[in-house]
Order: sequence, then structure tokens, then C-alpha cells
Amino acid sequence: MKHISALFILATFLVASCTNNPSKKVNTENLATANQSTQSVGDMPVMTFDKTDHDFGTINEGDNVETVFNFTNTGGSDLIITNAKGSCGCTVPEYPKNTPIKPGESASIKVKFDSSNKPNLQSKTVTITANTAKAREQIRIKTFVTPDPVKQQQREERMKARQQSSQTNQ
Repeated sequence: MKHISALFILATFLVASCTNNPSKKVNTENLATANQSTQSVGDMPVMTFDKTDHDFGTINEGDNVETVFNFTNTGGSDLIITNAKGSCGCTVPEYPKNTPIKPGESASIKVKFDSSNKPNLQSKTVTITANTAKAREQIRIKTFVTPDPVKQQQREERMKARQQSSQTNQ
């Protein structure tokens, strides 16, 4: 008898909870909260860069180059950058970590690129994590790295050796 009562109570609960129409749960309080969060997006910080791309042109393999990306907080509240990370270890950003940048203030991100063992066309990104509406911003660098003749010859010899090795293993 206990099982039948428990089963009846469970079935009643399920039927009652399934008959509630979620669209009827919208009330004026929920709409007010949604409107406030929409309005607060306009008050969020905005990173406005002087440039988002930089081309170093042609450099030699082994060169270390750097550039600066200037930006201004054009939003309505303090901008805070929590992280900035290069797309590979050869691209290293320096940035104002966890430092509030007031609306109207400017700051910069320095990006260093090490072209060692990076011949030919290189395109790298720096992803910035901040308290903006998008949460992530990106800046890019590119360059053509003229291969070092000695290193290029070594790379070609290693590639030939791998090809010969794979042909003999077949």
C-alpha cells in the first residue's frame, strides 16, 4: 500500500509539473532584470585599438622584433585585462595585467616575436582576455622570415632522410 501511495504522489507531482507552461513564467520582474543587463552592456569597457594588425615586412631568421599596439578604453567603466596569450611560444605579449584602465584612458600592449626556426611566412595572433562585452579581443602580427641558409640546408637534409626512411620501411 505504501508503494501505491508513493507512486500516486510521484505521478501527481510529475503531471502537475509538466502542465506548467514556461512561457507563462515570464513576469515584469524578470523583464526588468533583463532590461538592466542589456543596458549594462553599454556601460561595459571597450578596447579601441589604433591598429589590430602589424606587418614586420621581411626579416631574417633569428631576428627578434617587437611592436606596440596602443588602445583606449572607449567604454563606460574600468577596463581590466586578465590575460594576453600568443598563438605560439615565439610571440610574447607584455600588457597591463589586472590594472584598471579608466574610461578615456589609454594603454599599450607590446608584442615581441622571435623568428628563430620560423622560416617563410609567419602569421601570429595575441588573444586578450578582458572584461569587455566580447570577453576576448585579438591582435595580429605577420612577417616573412628569410631562412638562414645553413639552417635551411639542415632542414632539407632531415626531410630527405625522413623520406628515404619511410620509403625503405614500405
